[in-house]
Amino acid sequence: MSILHAYAMPHPPLAVPGVGRGEENEIRATLNAFDGAAKEIAELAPETIVFITPHNVIYSDYFHISPGRGAKGDFSRFGAPGARLETEYDAELAAETARLARESGLPAGGEGEKDARLDHGVMVPMWFINRRYKNYKTVRISQSGMDAAAHYRLGQCIARAAEGAGRKTVLIASGDLSHKLSKGGPYGLAPEGAAFDAAVVETLSSADFMGLMTIPYNLRECAAECGYNSYVALAGCFDRREVKARLFSYEGPFGVGYAVAGFAPGEPDESRNFLDQYNDAVLAGARESRASEDSYRSLARQSLEYTVKTGKTLPLPGGLPGELLDNRAGVFVSLHKSGRLRGCVGTIAPTADNIAQEIIQNAVSAGTRDNRFEPVVASELPFLTYKVDVLSAPEAVSGPEELDVKRYGVIVTSGYRRGLLLPDLEGIDTVEEQIDIAREKGGIPPGAPVKLERFEVTRHE
Repeated sequence: MSILHAYAMPHPPLAVPGVGRGEENEIRATLNAFDGAAKEIAELAPETIVFITPHNVIYSDYFHISPGRGAKGDFSRFGAPGARLETEYDAELAAETARLARESGLPAGGEGEKDARLDHGVMVPMWFINRRYKNYKTVRISQSGMDAAAHYRLGQCIARAAEGAGRKTVLIASGDLSHKLSKGGPYGLAPEGAAFDAAVVETLSSADFMGLMTIPYNLRECAAECGYNSYVALAGCFDRREVKARLFSYEGPFGVGYAVAGFAPGEPDESRNFLDQYNDAVLAGARESRASEDSYRSLARQSLEYTVKTGKTLPLPGGLPGELLDNRAGVFVSLHKSGRLRGCVGTIAPTADNIAQEIIQNAVSAGTRDNRFEPVVASELPFLTYKVDVLSAPEAVSGPEELDVKRYGVIVTSGYRRGLLLPDLEGIDTVEEQIDIAREKGGIPPGAPVKLERFEVTRHE
Protein backbone atom coordinates (compact mmCIF):
# COMPACT_ATOMS: atom_id res chain seq x y z
CA MET A 1 0.00 0.00 0.00
CA SER A 2 1.57 3.32 -1.07
CA ILE A 3 0.36 6.87 -0.38
CA LEU A 4 -3.46 6.88 -0.31
CA HIS A 5 -3.78 10.64 -0.63
CA ALA A 6 -1.74 13.77 0.10
CA TYR A 7 -2.66 17.30 1.13
CA ALA A 8 -0.97 20.66 1.05
CA MET A 9 -2.03 22.49 4.20
CA PRO A 10 -1.05 25.82 5.80
CA HIS A 11 -0.41 26.24 9.52
CA PRO A 12 -1.74 29.57 10.81
CA PRO A 13 -1.97 29.16 14.61
CA LEU A 14 -4.88 31.60 14.74
CA ALA A 15 -6.96 28.98 12.93
CA VAL A 16 -7.16 27.19 16.30
CA PRO A 17 -10.02 28.85 18.22
CA GLY A 18 -8.08 29.17 21.48
CA VAL A 19 -5.44 31.17 19.62
CA GLY A 20 -7.60 33.09 17.16
CA ARG A 21 -10.31 34.03 19.69
CA GLY A 22 -12.64 35.01 16.89
CA GLU A 23 -9.98 36.28 14.50
CA GLU A 24 -10.01 32.88 12.83
CA ASN A 25 -13.30 33.86 11.20
CA GLU A 26 -11.26 36.06 8.86
CA ILE A 27 -9.95 32.88 7.20
CA ARG A 28 -13.26 31.08 6.94
CA ALA A 29 -12.40 29.60 3.53
CA THR A 30 -9.28 28.01 5.01
CA LEU A 31 -11.19 26.65 8.01
CA ASN A 32 -13.80 25.09 5.74
CA ALA A 33 -11.05 23.61 3.58
CA PHE A 34 -9.32 22.13 6.63
CA ASP A 35 -12.56 20.46 7.62
CA GLY A 36 -13.23 19.18 4.12
CA ALA A 37 -9.78 17.63 3.93
CA ALA A 38 -10.21 16.13 7.41
CA LYS A 39 -13.47 14.47 6.35
CA GLU A 40 -11.70 12.87 3.39
CA ILE A 41 -8.90 11.65 5.63
CA ALA A 42 -11.42 10.10 8.01
CA GLU A 43 -12.99 8.25 5.10
CA LEU A 44 -9.57 7.00 3.97
CA ALA A 45 -8.83 5.77 7.53
CA PRO A 46 -5.03 5.82 7.23
CA GLU A 47 -2.89 3.90 9.68
CA THR A 48 -0.17 6.59 9.51
CA ILE A 49 -0.05 10.25 8.61
CA VAL A 50 3.32 11.65 7.55
CA PHE A 51 3.81 15.38 8.19
CA ILE A 52 6.46 17.43 6.36
CA THR A 53 7.12 20.60 8.38
CA PRO A 54 9.29 23.71 8.03
CA HIS A 55 9.16 24.55 11.75
CA ASN A 56 11.00 21.85 13.65
CA VAL A 57 14.67 20.82 13.71
CA ILE A 58 16.08 22.05 10.37
CA TYR A 59 19.50 21.21 8.96
CA SER A 60 21.06 22.48 5.76
CA ASP A 61 22.14 19.02 4.60
CA TYR A 62 20.08 16.50 6.60
CA PHE A 63 16.45 15.41 6.77
CA HIS A 64 15.42 15.14 10.40
CA ILE A 65 12.88 12.33 10.93
CA SER A 66 10.92 11.97 14.17
CA PRO A 67 12.83 9.84 16.68
CA GLY A 68 11.40 8.02 19.67
CA ARG A 69 7.94 6.74 20.46
CA GLY A 70 5.90 9.92 20.26
CA ALA A 71 5.66 13.62 21.04
CA LYS A 72 3.44 16.24 22.62
CA GLY A 73 2.83 19.88 21.89
CA ASP A 74 0.65 22.83 22.76
CA PHE A 75 -0.02 26.38 21.64
CA SER A 76 1.47 28.09 24.72
CA ARG A 77 3.68 30.37 22.66
CA PHE A 78 0.55 31.56 20.86
CA GLY A 79 -1.38 32.27 24.06
CA ALA A 80 -3.37 29.04 24.27
CA PRO A 81 -1.62 26.57 26.62
CA GLY A 82 -4.83 24.60 26.97
CA ALA A 83 -4.81 23.65 23.30
CA ARG A 84 -2.73 20.48 23.46
CA LEU A 85 -1.93 17.61 21.15
CA GLU A 86 -0.19 14.27 21.55
CA THR A 87 0.77 11.62 19.01
CA GLU A 88 2.35 8.19 18.81
CA TYR A 89 5.04 7.85 16.18
CA ASP A 90 5.15 5.08 13.60
CA ALA A 91 8.73 4.12 14.46
CA GLU A 92 8.88 1.37 11.83
CA LEU A 93 7.86 3.64 8.97
CA ALA A 94 10.16 6.43 10.20
CA ALA A 95 13.13 4.06 10.31
CA GLU A 96 12.36 2.61 6.89
CA THR A 97 12.04 6.09 5.35
CA ALA A 98 15.40 7.09 6.86
CA ARG A 99 17.04 3.89 5.61
CA LEU A 100 15.78 4.33 2.06
CA ALA A 101 16.80 7.98 2.08
CA ARG A 102 20.34 7.13 3.16
CA GLU A 103 20.53 4.36 0.53
CA SER A 104 19.63 6.93 -2.13
CA GLY A 105 22.33 9.34 -0.93
CA LEU A 106 20.15 11.59 1.22
CA PRO A 107 21.40 12.12 4.80
CA ALA A 108 18.40 11.43 7.05
CA GLY A 109 17.53 10.17 10.52
CA GLY A 110 16.54 11.15 14.03
CA GLU A 111 19.80 12.66 15.27
CA GLY A 112 19.99 16.11 16.83
CA GLU A 113 16.61 16.50 18.52
CA LYS A 114 16.86 17.66 22.14
CA ASP A 115 13.22 18.51 22.86
CA ALA A 116 10.75 16.10 21.26
CA ARG A 117 7.85 18.51 20.92
CA LEU A 118 5.40 19.02 18.12
CA ASP A 119 5.67 22.30 16.24
CA HIS A 120 2.80 24.35 14.87
CA GLY A 121 3.61 23.19 11.33
CA VAL A 122 2.34 19.80 12.47
CA MET A 123 -0.13 20.81 15.17
CA VAL A 124 -2.38 23.12 13.14
CA PRO A 125 -3.25 20.54 10.45
CA MET A 126 -3.38 17.83 13.13
CA TRP A 127 -5.84 19.87 15.19
CA PHE A 128 -8.36 19.83 12.36
CA ILE A 129 -7.72 16.21 11.38
CA ASN A 130 -8.27 15.10 14.98
CA ARG A 131 -11.71 16.67 15.03
CA ARG A 132 -12.75 14.06 12.43
CA TYR A 133 -10.30 11.20 12.87
CA LYS A 134 -7.83 10.10 15.56
CA ASN A 135 -6.98 6.45 15.03
CA TYR A 136 -3.55 6.93 13.44
CA LYS A 137 0.18 7.11 14.14
CA THR A 138 2.46 9.77 12.72
CA VAL A 139 5.87 10.39 11.19
CA ARG A 140 7.24 13.92 11.42
CA ILE A 141 9.89 14.96 8.88
CA SER A 142 11.53 18.37 8.72
CA GLN A 143 12.39 20.18 5.54
CA SER A 144 16.10 20.70 4.91
CA GLY A 145 18.26 23.32 3.25
CA MET A 146 18.82 21.02 0.28
CA ASP A 147 17.45 21.74 -3.17
CA ALA A 148 14.18 20.80 -4.86
CA ALA A 149 15.63 17.59 -6.30
CA ALA A 150 16.55 16.36 -2.81
CA HIS A 151 13.06 17.05 -1.45
CA TYR A 152 11.48 15.29 -4.42
CA ARG A 153 13.73 12.27 -3.78
CA LEU A 154 12.65 12.35 -0.13
CA GLY A 155 9.04 12.06 -1.30
CA GLN A 156 9.99 9.04 -3.41
CA CYS A 157 11.53 7.42 -0.33
CA ILE A 158 8.42 8.09 1.77
CA ALA A 159 6.21 6.42 -0.86
CA ARG A 160 8.53 3.43 -1.16
CA ALA A 161 8.68 3.06 2.63
CA ALA A 162 4.89 3.14 2.93
CA GLU A 163 4.52 0.60 0.16
CA GLY A 164 7.21 -1.69 1.55
CA ALA A 165 5.69 -1.60 5.03
CA GLY A 166 2.19 -2.18 3.65
CA ARG A 167 1.09 0.90 5.53
CA LYS A 168 -2.07 2.82 4.62
CA THR A 169 -0.55 6.31 4.59
CA VAL A 170 -1.63 9.92 4.06
CA LEU A 171 0.93 12.69 3.66
CA ILE A 172 0.48 16.28 4.85
CA ALA A 173 2.78 18.87 3.25
CA SER A 174 2.62 21.69 5.79
CA GLY A 175 3.54 25.19 4.68
CA ASP A 176 2.38 28.73 4.17
CA LEU A 177 2.86 30.61 0.95
CA SER A 178 4.25 34.16 0.76
CA HIS A 179 4.49 36.25 3.93
CA LYS A 180 4.74 39.44 1.85
CA LEU A 181 1.23 39.98 0.54
CA SER A 182 0.39 43.26 2.31
CA LYS A 183 2.04 46.16 4.07
CA GLY A 184 0.44 45.04 7.32
CA GLY A 185 1.73 41.48 6.98
CA PRO A 186 4.59 40.00 9.00
CA TYR A 187 7.25 40.97 6.44
CA GLY A 188 5.59 43.83 4.60
CA LEU A 189 4.65 43.97 0.94
CA ALA A 190 6.68 42.78 -2.03
CA PRO A 191 5.43 42.22 -5.59
CA GLU A 192 7.12 38.83 -5.61
CA GLY A 193 4.69 37.66 -2.92
CA ALA A 194 1.62 37.66 -5.13
CA ALA A 195 3.63 36.34 -8.08
CA PHE A 196 4.90 33.39 -6.06
CA ASP A 197 1.45 32.57 -4.69
CA ALA A 198 -0.11 32.68 -8.14
CA ALA A 199 2.54 30.31 -9.48
CA VAL A 200 2.15 27.84 -6.61
CA VAL A 201 -1.65 27.89 -6.62
CA GLU A 202 -1.59 27.15 -10.36
CA THR A 203 0.72 24.17 -9.89
CA LEU A 204 -1.24 22.81 -6.91
CA SER A 205 -4.51 23.15 -8.82
CA SER A 206 -3.22 21.22 -11.82
CA ALA A 207 -0.67 18.86 -10.24
CA ASP A 208 1.88 20.42 -12.59
CA PHE A 209 4.80 19.31 -10.48
CA MET A 210 7.39 20.28 -13.09
CA GLY A 211 6.05 23.82 -12.96
CA LEU A 212 6.35 23.69 -9.18
CA MET A 213 9.96 22.48 -9.21
CA THR A 214 11.09 25.13 -11.66
CA ILE A 215 9.74 28.15 -9.76
CA PRO A 216 12.86 30.36 -9.54
CA TYR A 217 14.72 30.24 -6.25
CA ASN A 218 15.05 34.04 -6.08
CA LEU A 219 11.26 34.37 -6.39
CA ARG A 220 10.86 32.05 -3.42
CA GLU A 221 13.38 34.02 -1.39
CA CYS A 222 11.80 37.40 -2.14
CA ALA A 223 8.32 36.04 -1.36
CA ALA A 224 9.39 34.82 2.12
CA GLU A 225 7.58 31.46 1.90
CA CYS A 226 7.91 28.35 4.03
CA GLY A 227 5.88 25.70 2.19
CA TYR A 228 7.69 25.13 -1.08
CA ASN A 229 9.95 22.26 -0.02
CA SER A 230 7.04 20.47 1.66
CA TYR A 231 5.08 20.65 -1.59
CA VAL A 232 8.00 19.29 -3.61
CA ALA A 233 8.33 16.34 -1.22
CA LEU A 234 4.61 15.72 -1.77
CA ALA A 235 5.21 15.73 -5.53
CA GLY A 236 7.94 13.13 -5.14
CA CYS A 237 5.46 10.75 -3.48
CA PHE A 238 3.64 10.52 -6.82
CA ASP A 239 6.61 10.11 -9.15
CA ARG A 240 5.59 8.52 -12.45
CA ARG A 241 1.94 8.40 -11.47
CA GLU A 242 -1.22 10.16 -12.57
CA VAL A 243 -2.54 12.60 -9.99
CA LYS A 244 -5.96 14.12 -9.56
CA ALA A 245 -5.63 17.51 -7.86
CA ARG A 246 -8.24 19.57 -6.04
CA LEU A 247 -7.71 23.09 -4.73
CA PHE A 248 -9.95 23.47 -1.70
CA SER A 249 -9.13 27.12 -1.00
CA TYR A 250 -6.65 29.96 -1.26
CA GLU A 251 -6.68 33.25 0.64
CA GLY A 252 -4.29 35.72 2.24
CA PRO A 253 -6.15 38.22 4.45
CA PHE A 254 -3.32 38.70 6.97
CA GLY A 255 -0.55 39.23 4.44
CA VAL A 256 0.25 35.49 4.36
CA GLY A 257 -0.95 33.09 1.68
CA TYR A 258 -2.86 30.00 2.82
CA ALA A 259 -3.63 27.21 0.34
CA VAL A 260 -5.32 23.86 0.97
CA ALA A 261 -5.14 21.27 -1.80
CA GLY A 262 -5.66 17.53 -2.10
CA PHE A 263 -3.98 14.96 -4.37
CA ALA A 264 -5.21 11.48 -5.23
CA PRO A 265 -2.92 9.03 -7.06
CA GLY A 266 -4.02 7.38 -10.26
CA GLU A 267 -2.49 4.90 -12.69
CA PRO A 268 1.25 4.70 -13.44
CA ASP A 269 2.37 7.33 -15.95
CA GLU A 270 6.01 7.30 -17.07
CA SER A 271 5.65 10.76 -18.59
CA ARG A 272 5.38 12.24 -15.07
CA ASN A 273 9.04 11.53 -14.29
CA PHE A 274 9.53 15.05 -12.97
CA LEU A 275 12.85 14.49 -11.22
CA ASP A 276 14.43 13.38 -14.48
CA GLN A 277 12.87 16.31 -16.29
CA TYR A 278 14.04 18.73 -13.61
CA ASN A 279 17.62 17.44 -13.69
CA ASP A 280 17.62 17.66 -17.49
CA ALA A 281 16.46 21.28 -17.30
CA VAL A 282 19.13 22.21 -14.75
CA LEU A 283 21.78 20.46 -16.82
CA ALA A 284 20.63 22.26 -19.98
CA GLY A 285 20.87 25.61 -18.18
CA ALA A 286 24.39 24.82 -17.01
CA ARG A 287 25.41 23.84 -20.55
CA GLU A 288 23.98 27.07 -21.89
CA SER A 289 25.94 29.00 -19.28
CA ARG A 290 29.11 27.14 -20.18
CA ALA A 291 28.65 27.96 -23.86
CA SER A 292 28.68 31.68 -23.03
CA GLU A 293 31.67 31.60 -20.64
CA ASP A 294 34.43 34.16 -20.98
CA SER A 295 38.03 33.46 -19.96
CA TYR A 296 37.38 34.35 -16.31
CA ARG A 297 34.42 32.01 -15.78
CA SER A 298 35.97 29.25 -17.86
CA LEU A 299 39.11 29.34 -15.75
CA ALA A 300 37.07 29.19 -12.53
CA ARG A 301 35.17 26.14 -13.81
CA GLN A 302 38.27 24.35 -15.06
CA SER A 303 40.03 24.97 -11.74
CA LEU A 304 37.33 23.42 -9.58
CA GLU A 305 36.69 20.52 -11.96
CA TYR A 306 40.40 19.69 -12.06
CA THR A 307 40.76 19.71 -8.28
CA VAL A 308 37.60 17.70 -7.59
CA LYS A 309 38.59 15.05 -10.13
CA THR A 310 42.33 14.83 -9.39
CA GLY A 311 42.88 16.34 -5.94
CA LYS A 312 45.53 18.62 -7.45
CA THR A 313 45.73 22.30 -8.38
CA LEU A 314 45.19 23.22 -12.02
CA PRO A 315 48.43 24.29 -13.73
CA LEU A 316 48.14 27.72 -15.30
CA PRO A 317 46.63 27.07 -18.76
CA GLY A 318 48.19 28.47 -21.89
CA GLY A 319 46.47 30.99 -24.11
CA LEU A 320 45.01 33.16 -21.36
CA PRO A 321 44.50 36.85 -22.21
CA GLY A 322 47.11 39.30 -20.93
CA GLU A 323 44.67 41.02 -18.58
CA LEU A 324 44.51 37.84 -16.51
CA LEU A 325 48.29 37.42 -16.41
CA ASP A 326 49.55 40.99 -16.14
CA ASN A 327 47.28 42.37 -13.40
CA ARG A 328 46.67 41.66 -9.73
CA ALA A 329 43.34 42.16 -7.90
CA GLY A 330 41.07 40.73 -5.28
CA VAL A 331 38.64 38.22 -6.78
CA PHE A 332 35.41 36.58 -5.64
CA VAL A 333 34.25 33.32 -7.23
CA SER A 334 30.71 32.09 -6.65
CA LEU A 335 29.14 28.80 -7.67
CA HIS A 336 25.45 28.27 -8.29
CA LYS A 337 23.32 25.16 -8.73
CA SER A 338 19.67 25.29 -9.77
CA GLY A 339 19.76 29.06 -9.22
CA ARG A 340 20.96 28.68 -5.61
CA LEU A 341 24.31 29.65 -4.17
CA ARG A 342 26.54 26.59 -3.83
CA GLY A 343 29.69 28.33 -2.58
CA CYS A 344 31.40 31.70 -2.59
CA VAL A 345 34.94 32.63 -1.53
CA GLY A 346 37.01 35.67 -2.37
CA THR A 347 39.87 37.95 -1.51
CA ILE A 348 39.54 41.66 -0.80
CA ALA A 349 43.09 42.39 -1.97
CA PRO A 350 45.34 40.32 -4.25
CA THR A 351 47.18 37.39 -2.68
CA ALA A 352 48.49 35.70 -5.84
CA ASP A 353 50.88 36.72 -8.60
CA ASN A 354 48.07 37.59 -11.02
CA ILE A 355 44.31 37.50 -11.49
CA ALA A 356 44.46 34.08 -13.13
CA GLN A 357 46.09 32.51 -10.07
CA GLU A 358 43.65 34.39 -7.83
CA ILE A 359 40.74 32.83 -9.73
CA ILE A 360 42.24 29.34 -9.56
CA GLN A 361 42.72 29.37 -5.79
CA ASN A 362 39.39 31.06 -5.02
CA ALA A 363 37.36 28.80 -7.31
CA VAL A 364 38.74 25.75 -5.52
CA SER A 365 38.07 27.34 -2.13
CA ALA A 366 34.49 28.22 -3.13
CA GLY A 367 33.82 24.60 -4.03
CA THR A 368 35.66 22.87 -1.21
CA ARG A 369 36.22 25.27 1.71
CA ASP A 370 33.09 27.39 2.09
CA ASN A 371 32.02 26.16 5.52
CA ARG A 372 28.37 26.95 4.79
CA PHE A 373 28.25 24.04 2.35
CA GLU A 374 29.48 20.49 1.95
CA PRO A 375 32.38 20.22 -0.54
CA VAL A 376 31.34 19.85 -4.16
CA VAL A 377 31.47 16.26 -5.42
CA ALA A 378 32.17 15.10 -8.96
CA SER A 379 28.53 14.26 -9.74
CA GLU A 380 27.56 17.91 -9.17
CA LEU A 381 30.09 19.43 -11.56
CA PRO A 382 27.94 19.29 -14.72
CA PHE A 383 25.15 21.21 -12.93
CA LEU A 384 27.22 24.15 -11.67
CA THR A 385 27.44 27.67 -13.05
CA TYR A 386 30.12 30.21 -12.16
CA LYS A 387 30.44 33.94 -11.53
CA VAL A 388 33.67 35.88 -11.10
CA ASP A 389 33.91 39.36 -9.60
CA VAL A 390 37.18 41.26 -9.93
CA LEU A 391 37.50 43.99 -7.28
CA SER A 392 38.99 47.43 -7.62
CA ALA A 393 41.27 48.70 -4.86
CA PRO A 394 39.15 49.74 -1.83
CA GLU A 395 38.87 53.45 -0.98
CA ALA A 396 37.85 54.95 2.35
CA VAL A 397 34.58 56.89 2.58
CA SER A 398 33.37 59.25 5.27
CA GLY A 399 29.85 57.85 5.55
CA PRO A 400 26.95 55.96 3.96
CA GLU A 401 26.09 58.94 1.76
CA GLU A 402 29.13 58.09 -0.38
CA LEU A 403 27.89 54.56 -1.04
CA ASP A 404 25.62 53.26 -3.78
CA VAL A 405 24.21 49.76 -3.29
CA LYS A 406 24.12 49.11 -7.04
CA ARG A 407 27.54 50.52 -7.96
CA TYR A 408 29.76 49.92 -4.94
CA GLY A 409 30.52 47.01 -2.68
CA VAL A 410 31.23 47.86 0.94
CA ILE A 411 33.87 46.86 3.49
CA VAL A 412 32.96 47.44 7.13
CA THR A 413 35.80 47.35 9.69
CA SER A 414 35.69 47.53 13.49
CA GLY A 415 38.97 46.74 15.22
CA TYR A 416 40.17 43.39 13.92
CA ARG A 417 36.73 42.46 12.57
CA ARG A 418 35.91 43.03 8.92
CA GLY A 419 32.91 42.23 6.74
CA LEU A 420 32.45 42.64 2.99
CA LEU A 421 29.45 42.65 0.70
CA LEU A 422 29.49 42.81 -3.07
CA PRO A 423 27.38 45.37 -4.94
CA ASP A 424 24.15 44.87 -6.86
CA LEU A 425 22.97 41.74 -5.09
CA GLU A 426 19.42 40.42 -5.45
CA GLY A 427 17.17 41.45 -2.56
CA ILE A 428 19.51 44.12 -1.16
CA ASP A 429 18.07 47.48 -2.14
CA THR A 430 19.44 50.02 0.33
CA VAL A 431 22.83 51.07 1.64
CA GLU A 432 21.58 50.45 5.17
CA GLU A 433 20.80 46.82 4.35
CA GLN A 434 24.18 46.46 2.68
CA ILE A 435 26.06 47.79 5.71
CA ASP A 436 24.02 45.71 8.16
CA ILE A 437 24.69 42.49 6.27
CA ALA A 438 28.41 43.31 5.96
CA ARG A 439 28.46 43.94 9.73
CA GLU A 440 26.82 40.58 10.36
CA LYS A 441 29.24 38.76 8.07
CA GLY A 442 32.14 40.32 9.94
CA GLY A 443 30.71 39.56 13.37
CA ILE A 444 30.49 43.26 14.19
CA PRO A 445 27.81 44.05 16.80
CA PRO A 446 25.08 46.58 15.96
CA GLY A 447 26.06 50.05 17.19
CA ALA A 448 29.80 49.38 17.22
CA PRO A 449 31.75 52.21 15.50
CA VAL A 450 32.99 51.21 12.06
CA LYS A 451 35.15 52.42 9.20
CA LEU A 452 33.65 52.19 5.74
CA GLU A 453 35.39 51.48 2.44
CA ARG A 454 33.91 51.09 -0.98
CA PHE A 455 35.02 49.28 -4.10
CA GLU A 456 33.75 48.57 -7.59
CA VAL A 457 33.67 45.22 -9.35
CA THR A 458 33.96 43.99 -12.87
CA ARG A 459 31.44 41.20 -12.97
CA HIS A 460 31.72 38.15 -15.20
CA GLU A 461 28.47 36.16 -15.23
